[in-house]
Amino acid sequence: MPRSEEAEWWINAVHEAVQLIPTGTVTTYGHIALYLGEPKRARQVGIALKHLPAEESGEYFHAGNVPWQRVINSKGMISHREPGGAERQADVLRGEGVKVETDAMGEFYVDLVRYGWFPNPETESEEEP
Repeated sequence: MPRSEEAEWWINAVHEAVQLIPTGTVTTYGHIALYLGEPKRARQVGIALKHLPAEESGEYFHAGNVPWQRVINSKGMISHREPGGAERQADVLRGEGVKVETDAMGEFYVDLVRYGWFPNPETESEEEP
């Protein structure tokens, strides 16, 4: 089913914003939404990343050039998706030098104070989480 122009704009904007996240850092779904001027659309950020095409898709934005793994939830936790998805995301982040902790329940966490990337959408200067 074709997307509306607004939906297409949003998905592309999310992918472009995620491309800005430096290697070795993470940000949150909510911060990407805030950065794009839509602070109440954190879930839609997650949806845009969930449907990111595979690298071999031939699409302009794809899993090979949009670092989806660098976006986590506001608690610093890697959100669950398909079976094994959180483990895969944790492994990719570790490969980028991000320390990922595992709690007693098997949840994966990243220290947002240490690894967080939160530029101000107005000035694009970094600020604390």
